[in-house]
Amino acid sequence: MGKKDKKSKTAEQKARTAAKQEKKAVQKEKKGKSKGSVDSDPEDVDLEAIRAEYERKQAQFLEVTELPCEPPSARSSATLIGSPSNSSLLLFGGEYFNGASATFFNDLFVYLIEKDEWRKVTSPNSPLPRSGHAWTRSTAGDIYLFGGEFSSAKQGQFYHYNDFWQLNPSNREWTRIESKKGPPARSGHRMTYFKQYIVLFGGFQDTSQQTKYLQDLWIYDCHNFTWFNPTLAPATQKPDARSSFSLHPHEAGATLYGGYSRVKTTAVAGKQKKGGTQGTRSVLKPVVHQDTWFLRISLPNLDAVAGTPPGVRWERRKKPVNSPNPTRAGATQVYHKGRGISFGGVHDVEESEEGMDSEFFDTLLAWNIERNRFFQLALRRPRAVTKRQVDERGAKKGRGKLDEEELLRNLAALEANASVKVTETTATQDEQGPDEEKRVAKPSLFTMPHPRFNSQLAVKDDTLYIFGGTYEHRDREYTFDEMWAIDLGRLDGVQEIYKRELDDWYGSEDEESASGSDEDDESVDEDIDEDAPMGVPLPKLEIQDPLENTSTIATEPAETFESENSEMVVPDIRPHPRPFESLRDFFARTSTLWQEIVLNDIRIDQSSGQSVKELRKHAFDQAETMWWDCREEVTALEDEHDEAGIGEVVSIADRNQDQGGAARRR
Repeated sequence: MGKKDKKSKTAEQKARTAAKQEKKAVQKEKKGKSKGSVDSDPEDVDLEAIRAEYERKQAQFLEVTELPCEPPSARSSATLIGSPSNSSLLLFGGEYFNGASATFFNDLFVYLIEKDEWRKVTSPNSPLPRSGHAWTRSTAGDIYLFGGEFSSAKQGQFYHYNDFWQLNPSNREWTRIESKKGPPARSGHRMTYFKQYIVLFGGFQDTSQQTKYLQDLWIYDCHNFTWFNPTLAPATQKPDARSSFSLHPHEAGATLYGGYSRVKTTAVAGKQKKGGTQGTRSVLKPVVHQDTWFLRISLPNLDAVAGTPPGVRWERRKKPVNSPNPTRAGATQVYHKGRGISFGGVHDVEESEEGMDSEFFDTLLAWNIERNRFFQLALRRPRAVTKRQVDERGAKKGRGKLDEEELLRNLAALEANASVKVTETTATQDEQGPDEEKRVAKPSLFTMPHPRFNSQLAVKDDTLYIFGGTYEHRDREYTFDEMWAIDLGRLDGVQEIYKRELDDWYGSEDEESASGSDEDDESVDEDIDEDAPMGVPLPKLEIQDPLENTSTIATEPAETFESENSEMVVPDIRPHPRPFESLRDFFARTSTLWQEIVLNDIRIDQSSGQSVKELRKHAFDQAETMWWDCREEVTALEDEHDEAGIGEVVSIADRNQDQGGAARRR
């Protein structure tokens, strides 16, 4: 009797499962018909007509206007950059997909940091709506933009741009640069600057049927207004085709790290038949790149004809030490003082019948370019400044005046020997560098923003800004409508610039959840509500030592940023910062040593014509570079000292300068 009841229950369960699958199939069929009725067939969409309509509406603006506005709406694949002309951020373009249709933007937004105010710029001459474009600043202070993509609302048809634009960050005026020969259309590429050049590499072209990844290199001469496509020897090494990589400036060229592409490969097709061979099929396999390349750029000779292209050579570097583990795509990087700062990313775990299972990250990392090493940046509680530290800062300022007199004597001797022209006898720049700008105080959180990938990053005045980003759960895609700020020097919390609730998703799961009464569907909805970021507080971040996180950073033996033909490493005898020492205090303590280094460089190069103010500025620049270059190691030491109860580190020499003989004996 029990066996019969068990069999009947099993039959009922199978019947219920079959009915449920049939119901879902009918819903998918209805959904496909509804999608096909509105803008789903690429042949029914004329992208040229849509773009012409955008141009007509844009031509109605008679001049460039800038008006206060609300923060930008949610969007992805936009570009964010710190303005080279003032303390502001610039945001352009992007797209938003709500599960049913895609919307593209060509808005230019300006965020005034000091006023905490957004402004929207309208212009009769600006790039058309797009996403996936790239822009970079130049050494002259302008901003250059190239490419991007545009699609129909249902993303059945794509259009890639090959236009090139220049933006004046001061007056917000766009200028289209016409060129007979330039890079072909693309999106997902990256750009950076070197001397008078703009460097462009990679990207992809999507025709909705196939995606072609690119590996061509283009260089634009801002002085001669000419594009160059350097030709390399067939046997020369160069990076593989890719998109969404990191391309940073370097004093001798540019550096490239990571990226994403899909490589064609073969996979098993079905089960092996009796007495026959197993079939195969061609598939595209996702590849997350972790290689590092250095692009060495050689300037033309001084007597070369105008328009001579520079010499270029790709050099493959070793794999970075402590590379992110597991590998992740969409971990956006932004350049900051010799480092690439990255946030977030996604790692595809496995592909099941329900789709791709992915792991998202909220980790903040710093890639030291010269050392080719990754460090994790963890948030830290601010430390209280004691009265003793304030008094010591005042004493260091007094010693700085004595150092200035010593510098003037050294300059006088150098002038007599090497004819260095001293145009000023007193310095107007403060020993500590420029005063810090006052910003609007905002509440700080001690948890990182919600895990995401492809967020837009920018650095201005040593502060990292994180705009937007994407999070996926099953068939749903969430585009964050928020912006955050993190002080890269203090790492004392995350400031919320603005945050709005996420919009509704009009995808397939809404229709499946509306069907209803099935217990499995209800459990799916509950699961989505638990994992989705919509209306849920940010997850708590465990603050830990960057050297202890083995799940995010793989422990590897130390390597220097060298090519395979490594050379002997020369010991660095320059002064280094101490734990708990700010940039201001570091330069006040070591200003004399840095000035001597600058004077020694002048003797070696036999250069002249620099004033005291210029020499001191060069000394401060070198000290600032050293302070940021050692920032991650010093932060790790500070965490160790905090655990040991050590509040500060003072050398015996500095202590003896402030105390008498009896104190020295103690």
